[in-house]
Amino acid sequence: MRKIEAIIKPFKLEDVKDAIAAVGVHGLTVSEVKGFGRQKGHKELYRGAEYVVEFLPKVKLEIVVTDENVQAVVDAIQKAAATESIGDGKIFVSPIEDAVRIRTGETGDVALS
Repeated sequence: MRKIEAIIKPFKLEDVKDAIAAVGVHGLTVSEVKGFGRQKGHKELYRGAEYVVEFLPKVKLEIVVTDENVQAVVDAIQKAAATESIGDGKIFVSPIEDAVRIRTGETGDVALS
């Protein structure tokens, strides 16, 4: 099992959700986060005063999948989230030791379906 974490632009969330559903993954966790990378924020003008916005709004997706589905999900996220401009985000893949479905006690890959 692997955990896929993706940081994407908020307006791309629906596209990414549809793309991963198309490859057969139907569970994910979404968090609203703020951060910056190379984009390094931007300046805004409000009532004549200039403000530096260092932390930009992003969406963090967390998805746990079987080893067989990792590449398909990563490819789907990359294709759906891309705008070909700076700040598109990152995808991280980490190993997961185990998963337990609380309701039934099922463990391992069975707990993911």
